[in-house]
Formats: sequence, structure tokens, C-alpha cells
Amino acid sequence: MNQSLAITAIGEDRPGIVNELTEFLHNANLNIEDSRMSILGGEFAIILLVSGDTAAIESVTLQKESLERSLNLNLLIKKTTSKAHSGQQISYNINVEGMDNPGIVHKLTRYLSQHSINIVNMQTSSSHAAHTGTPVFTVNMRVDIPANKDLQQIQEGFSLLCDDLNMDADFSPA
Repeated sequence: MNQSLAITAIGEDRPGIVNELTEFLHNANLNIEDSRMSILGGEFAIILLVSGDTAAIESVTLQKESLERSLNLNLLIKKTTSKAHSGQQISYNINVEGMDNPGIVHKLTRYLSQHSINIVNMQTSSSHAAHTGTPVFTVNMRVDIPANKDLQQIQEGFSLLCDDLNMDADFSPA
């Protein structure tokens, strides 16, 4: 019977780190089902969902400390299950862009939380506008909106919030 692990790893960025981690997982007979990775400042961060039989899962869990030392990573390993997807929600992509100001992520996520909207995936980035050098902040999210919610009302309220933040928002079905 297959089981799953959620693995989070962070450590100083260097070439080959993904190869070393995925080689270990492959040799442990684990399959990578989903992953996200990024360089944040000078740190490499990765989140993985892996699956395998009970013996492989237990083996990796027991080898956590030696793996941390050999890869020079801090690891968090947690057993998990697959999320059951009910037809009670509608998936949407939300993209927001505008001038960078403190508190944007908090204000956007507070609005979504207040409307029982689950954030499935979110990426943010900062850059500078080409001609003016103005700080620009971008948020890309995939969310699950409960099917019983008024989508038009959700979009209008979110757009008003974005207007207050001097940002543009775009909703599209996922």
C-alpha cells in the first residue's frame, strides 16, 4: 500500500542540490508526485510530495538526520494523505499586480479567508517597472471558491480591495 510524505527542505543554495536530493529519493524507491522549489535570498527551498510503500516511507523518515547532514539542508518530513477533491468548490486563478506596499499579501489573504476561500497555490514576486523604477509587486494564486458563494460578489469585493491597494486584479477559471 502506498503512503505519502510531505518534505520541506531549506539550505544554502548551491549547484547540484536538486540532483542530490532527488537521487536520494529515487534510490529510496520514492516517487515525486508534486514539487515546488525556489531560491529565496541565498537560500534554496523545496517542498515535495513523495509516495512509496510503507518500508520506503519509514526508511526515509529514519534517515532524516543523516540526510540533513549529507545535503546540508534543514528538513521537515511529515506523513500525509492525498486530499480528496469534492465537487463543492470551483478553482480560479487570481493574478494581482501593482505598486509594492507593506501588507499586500496579508490584506489579500484576509479577504479570501473571510469568504472561506482556500488558497491552493500562491507565488509572489517583486520587481521594478522598466521605465520608472517603481517597485512592482505581483501575486499569482490558484484558489478554491466554495460553489455556494456568489462569484460575482466575491470578484467585486476583491477588486474593490485591490483598487484601495492601487493594484489590478484578474480572475479566470483554473
